[in-house]
Amino acid sequence: MTWTPHPDLPPTAPRAGGNGRTEVRDRVLLVDDDGRIRQALSLALDDEGFAVSTVPSGEEAMVAVGRGSVDLVLLDLMLPAMDGLVVCRQLRAQGDLPIIIITARSDSADVIAGLEAGADDYVTKPIVAGELAARIRALLRRRRPGTPPAELRIGDVEIRPDEGLVRCHRGPEPVEVHLTRTEFRLLVELAAADGRVVTREDLLRRVWGYDYLGDTRLLDVHVRRLRLKIEPDPDDPTIVLTVRGAGYRVAVRSDAHG
Repeated sequence: MTWTPHPDLPPTAPRAGGNGRTEVRDRVLLVDDDGRIRQALSLALDDEGFAVSTVPSGEEAMVAVGRGSVDLVLLDLMLPAMDGLVVCRQLRAQGDLPIIIITARSDSADVIAGLEAGADDYVTKPIVAGELAARIRALLRRRRPGTPPAELRIGDVEIRPDEGLVRCHRGPEPVEVHLTRTEFRLLVELAAADGRVVTREDLLRRVWGYDYLGDTRLLDVHVRRLRLKIEPDPDDPTIVLTVRGAGYRVAVRSDAHG
């Protein structure tokens, strides 16, 4: 018989550590309609130190997240009825809860679709538990190397790293821009470089916390999503600029067109 924690139960139930103390574990919600995958991943991630709750459908995922007590969602894209892309969009519309999508093929258009829907990261089947745990920890850690300034400016975009705040000053009143945590970290890293080129490899390492072995789709999709939110014309960017063959940089005053 497969045991699946019910989302009503507190997934942060402490467990005894080696020194006799209790440890509070990060809470992962696994959404997958395959019972074997739910069981295997639950056991593997439990061994990695996470508290895992599982649900088999998108509808139940939305209910579980609505009840709280979830730090990160692991989301299979191939779900019955309410598919994973719909779930991802709805979760992202509600806030910046970290989302890692699960897909069958790394070369599939599903990867791009999932990232465009708002996922922070992706893993492909078959899933290696140790690698997945490292990605989960990297998304939850969100540590920045060094302390950024209290305020950063790129043209009419104001960034306050300590407050997690971004405003655009394009009208009579500043307008707050709502970014996910990943989009915000990406913008801060670029803005802090003050016009210098930041390579794709450096951005992947600084924002996501590990190397991607040459796969930059994750970064490129997030840059596109960021441009949609802060650029006057995302199709003709003047704030976040692409440097072909190198990476990205933010515009400086001397940039005429970007």
